Amino acid sequence: MTGKLYGVGVGPGDPELITLKTARLIAEADVVAYHAKATGHSNARRIADSLIPAGAVEEELIYPVTTGSTDHPGGYSGAIAEFYEESAGRLARHLEAGRDVVLLSEGDPLFYGSYMYMHDRLSSRFPSEIVPGVTSVSAATAAIASPLVRHTDVLTVLPGTLPVPELARRLADTQGAIIMKLGRAFPGVLQALAEAGRLDDALYVERASMPEECWRPVREVDPAAVPYFSVIVVTGDTVNGVRETSAPAARLTEAPSARPDPLPEAAAEAAELLVVGLGPGPDEWLTPEAAEALANVDHVVGYAPYVNRVPQRAGLRRHASGNTVEVDRASSALRLAASGERVAVVSGGDAGVFGMAAAVFEAAEHPDLRHVPIRVVPGMTAVQAVAARAGAPIGGDFAVMSLSDRLKPWDVIEKRLRAVAEADLVLGVYNPASRSRTTQVAEARKILLEHRPADTVVIVGRDIGRAEESLTVTTLGELRPESIDMKCLLIIGARGTRRTPSGRVWTSRSVPAG
Repeated sequence: MTGKLYGVGVGPGDPELITLKTARLIAEADVVAYHAKATGHSNARRIADSLIPAGAVEEELIYPVTTGSTDHPGGYSGAIAEFYEESAGRLARHLEAGRDVVLLSEGDPLFYGSYMYMHDRLSSRFPSEIVPGVTSVSAATAAIASPLVRHTDVLTVLPGTLPVPELARRLADTQGAIIMKLGRAFPGVLQALAEAGRLDDALYVERASMPEECWRPVREVDPAAVPYFSVIVVTGDTVNGVRETSAPAARLTEAPSARPDPLPEAAAEAAELLVVGLGPGPDEWLTPEAAEALANVDHVVGYAPYVNRVPQRAGLRRHASGNTVEVDRASSALRLAASGERVAVVSGGDAGVFGMAAAVFEAAEHPDLRHVPIRVVPGMTAVQAVAARAGAPIGGDFAVMSLSDRLKPWDVIEKRLRAVAEADLVLGVYNPASRSRTTQVAEARKILLEHRPADTVVIVGRDIGRAEESLTVTTLGELRPESIDMKCLLIIGARGTRRTPSGRVWTSRSVPAG
């Protein structure tokens, strides 16, 4: 018979917040284990002190390093991984001997808790049970005596160690927020709160539920005196600086609905609506004109992954929505611009190439929106990026098509594929496949092979410009349709497309007669 491993949450600091079940398990434990700093101090041990039986074996798991440097050959990650393996071995010996082990965890065992690393290593070998605990989030909101989120508000829990732009974006995109892991990250957290327009509503809570508990506005906190046991609370009642005391009204930051909202109050003069191409990937592919446009608007509207690419700053409001509501999204942006707001609609690549520009002009045909001026800011296209990575495959005449049949029937796509193939044009293929469209690439390949030889060069670019990018050069005959998904863009060569011995691809500028 082996022992059983218990991961128990002892709460945020006040011993009276320990649950009855956790208290019982500690009192009955053969072995009580807890993590501790190199100084030997364990807050979890302090919280549970009065419950640990005199006869229990105590296993103190002392971290070799917390935030300081280490001479371990694997660096911080290597030192911590080795420590967890050694700790798991110590606990395993007790469990193998038939002793139950109660591992104390501050707050809740699975909420940024150290217990989970023991669970990963031991739960498949020994019986285990997790007992939840009161988190520091609950203790902090109780300390400030303010509702955290209401109704359909979104709550986001964020580590303060995130990069400032990412932290700012996430703060701007949520109603309620909790920021943890402060300490040395606090100055960056301050900057992110300011960029997200949430600084004035952020409250700092230190040592929640402990005798030393205190809280105050974040603006009043000395960055040099922020301990580990502190969190920042941004309540959902303070979105955009407006404190709500009743059911919250619909916010502009919510995704556009299928039914457009009423027009805002008419402005003396509509503002120019910008439609901005962000390029296909990295920040360095964003044009200076696009960067300047985004720096001078108050609203960014678009498909969520593209909105997420726009750096957050003070005063910027973000309106993210799904992938199939382009006209509704465009209408919402036009209505904002009609009321005098400075708005940019963002699109990946170039907004005029299978992007939002056409949807904006379509929505602008509404009689109430025709007066809104529109300016399209160009961006680098995905086909340009893939072509550049490969060499010069679009050095001659070429065409681009989307294989998506959401807005056009497949028989139209077939006719266009045949026309391109018969004209011997290089073909860039956007939207080749998706979760719901799994056969189009195979069907397109079959059509193209009716007009082009099997050794026609094909380029498959996946996530070009991103860290995980890949580029494959193959042939039409060897192309595997099942390997293609929505992250890919294909370039199908013409008769004049060639592959060099080094694997580069180019298309001749000249075409022989006939």
